[in-house]
Amino acid sequence: MNKACLVGRLTRDPELRYTGSNIPVATFTVAINRTYTNQSGEREADFINIVVWRKQAENVKNYLNQGSLVSVEGRIQTRSYDAQDGSKRYVTEVVADSVQFLETKAQSQNRGKANNNFDFKKEEPKTTNVEEDPFADFGSNIEINDDDLPF
Repeated sequence: MNKACLVGRLTRDPELRYTGSNIPVATFTVAINRTYTNQSGEREADFINIVVWRKQAENVKNYLNQGSLVSVEGRIQTRSYDAQDGSKRYVTEVVADSVQFLETKAQSQNRGKANNNFDFKKEEPKTTNVEEDPFADFGSNIEINDDDLPF
């Protein structure tokens, strides 16, 4: 069985091309964080090349951009070609059967704006001194009466 299920973020905007018989094909790369850290305590990522065909290819191009969160289901495929220098090159990629958009385009664009416009020096985080009033940030008081209970 050859089945791949991936969740990650696009590293760049998808590229859309058409074959000689006018079939759309899109390619993009998904960055997937590893579940563990390396010896220096940093989290590494894998970068997986994705190929998607036909209507899904056009949807990917129209609705996804760099940083978009996606789920990809498909199969792993290897192929080879001869490079211009005469050497043989091998490529491993996932041919997608399904690409699910895990956030809206607006969420993706807002996340990108927030990351680009955030100034770490602008705003101090709001803190509450729990020794003074541990419930200060929980809004207005709530009155509870035993007569209002359903049982």
